[in-house]
Amino acid sequence: MANITAHTGGDVTIRPAFNRDGDGIADLIALVFADYPGCVFDRAAEFPELDAISDDFKADDGRIWVAVDDQDRVLGCFGVKYDVASREGELHKVYLHPAVRGRGMAQKLMAKALAWLGQTHPECEVVMLWTDTRFEAGHRFYEKCGFARTGESRILDDLSNSSEWQFRFDFAAYQKALGF
Repeated sequence: MANITAHTGGDVTIRPAFNRDGDGIADLIALVFADYPGCVFDRAAEFPELDAISDDFKADDGRIWVAVDDQDRVLGCFGVKYDVASREGELHKVYLHPAVRGRGMAQKLMAKALAWLGQTHPECEVVMLWTDTRFEAGHRFYEKCGFARTGESRILDDLSNSSEWQFRFDFAAYQKALGF
């Protein structure tokens, strides 16, 4: 992915992810994790869903999108899964290549995911996510998009010794305000 930095002036396309995108998403996550001390990326041990990433999201009433350049290299990803019983969406796999940050790509990916959620699951009331406490830029992005910290946290039993905070978004109010 190192050569992407020199090639970010071209068009970036957002499209649904396919299972074949797992390798590109893995490369992206590894690159993002490398910016955070203590974050360990071990695909086989902790990210087996990348082997069939599209199927994984569809199995949980969800979808995942990728932002790709004109050579189909993954520059961003953004997924949402839906729980019918709780009427709650949960964001997953929200990553963006450093070379394309600050250009509105994360907002476009978020808009795509929320539009799909509203069309496919109009009964959805809340969207939530868990994010590593180290990902401060991500926290600012979620808050800018209307998500609020709930005060809940959890510690994962993973290679990175992750601690995460929960954020929530009133999706029912969002849909009402937009006239869905």
